[in-house]
Amino acid sequence: MTMQLPRVVVSDGTLEALKWLALLLMVADHTNKYLLHDASHTLFNAGRIAMPLFVFVLAYNLARSDAYKRGAHSRTMKRLALFGTLATPPFIALGGLLAGWWPLNILFALLAMTATIYFLEQQTISGYLIAGAVFIVGGSSVEFWWLVLAFGIALWWYCKSPRIEPLIIALLALLLLRIINGNYWAFAALPILITSTAVTIPVPRYQWLFYYFYPLHLTLLWLSTKLIYV
Repeated sequence: MTMQLPRVVVSDGTLEALKWLALLLMVADHTNKYLLHDASHTLFNAGRIAMPLFVFVLAYNLARSDAYKRGAHSRTMKRLALFGTLATPPFIALGGLLAGWWPLNILFALLAMTATIYFLEQQTISGYLIAGAVFIVGGSSVEFWWLVLAFGIALWWYCKSPRIEPLIIALLALLLLRIINGNYWAFAALPILITSTAVTIPVPRYQWLFYYFYPLHLTLLWLSTKLIYV
């Protein structure tokens, strides 16, 4: 018998609040990384919470009952591809990558996650095969590797059908993030996400703001490094 777990319901305003929190944590983390050279352990640890929050918001939206029929996946992929590409020059210029251009920035990780889910939604043999290929290739090329994809897909699965299997996968992905993060601070996102299902925060939606903000803030950070370390 499959164990049935509580369904996830989060208000639109609260989802926006989660995005704002994730954005603030991301900026703090990037400021610490690029301007302070990881001098603050507090900012570094807090920054580990940002990715799980962003991934949850995207997974939740993709799991909405009418998302696939409305073409939400296709629109999201186009936006992520565009702004991920715009963010690539400053992302590379800031340095700190393992191999010049690799791995690709987080927007491409979200793109690979969305693309995998898109093909899974087709519920065809070819769709499943393509989804597997996207997962393998995409996970090898992006920040947080396959773990971010597994975490996001598991959240999407759980939001569509609350079961123990996707929950275990999501928790395991968070656990294995220690390999990349060096700590378990990604788990700090869990109480935030659980709380989000119980509160309603009236935050208005700014659809394009977060897309524009990512390449813009990386560019500003890069310019700041040039001014500080000239």
